[in-house]
Amino acid sequence: MKSEKKTARITGILYLIIFFANMFAYFYVSESLIVAGDATATANNIMASESLYRGGLVSYLIVFLSDIGVAVLLYGLLKPVNKPLAQIFLVTRLMQTAVHAVNLLNFFFPLLLLNGETYLTAFAPAQLQSATLLFLNAHYYGVLISEAFFTVSTLILGYLVYKSTLFPSILGILLSIAGLGYLLDSFGIFLMPQYETFFAEIMMLPVIIGELTFTFYLLIKGVRTPKQKQVIARQTTQAEGKK
Repeated sequence: MKSEKKTARITGILYLIIFFANMFAYFYVSESLIVAGDATATANNIMASESLYRGGLVSYLIVFLSDIGVAVLLYGLLKPVNKPLAQIFLVTRLMQTAVHAVNLLNFFFPLLLLNGETYLTAFAPAQLQSATLLFLNAHYYGVLISEAFFTVSTLILGYLVYKSTLFPSILGILLSIAGLGYLLDSFGIFLMPQYETFFAEIMMLPVIIGELTFTFYLLIKGVRTPKQKQVIARQTTQAEGKK
């Protein structure tokens, strides 16, 4: 029991690190420096705030490394519920991390293009600025691709949490709703790009509620006590007997 609580709380800490690192990298760095459709302004912003931009790169690396820990620790907690599904959860979550990590190169390339190296003098400044925005747009769509894997892992996580006696069922439901939000954001934007802003806005609230609620439960409660687990198991047995 102590081991499960410790594992859950470590997972909660990693989740919190992921949340704040993502907020910094995406909403503070990217949103403040990248100007949609304006390559010149974007390039100038990056060069004027290069340290901030590099901080965004490091924040993404922190997210990836923390996410590996989350995937492995949650697998350990939830594999007794359904091992094959837990394995799929583990693989898809790690795939999300791997795709996102490789995609980070697109976020790094603008620094190479704008650093004034001699071999880049063959290109006009406007060309380098346009290439910068191209790589940043590619990074955005790379995130959506990684999100497709995250969609599957989050939906499976929601089911495993719902079925587990370690956590309240409501957490599984909230995580499943968050998974549907990721589904809409990733697949929806690829299928109907004209509704990109709409999809991004409506997925935000359920994702934040679902993942933060789970995070705080892991941090504060950890997992259910043995007594609570026994009550849940007994109620489940009784419900199945009535069917």
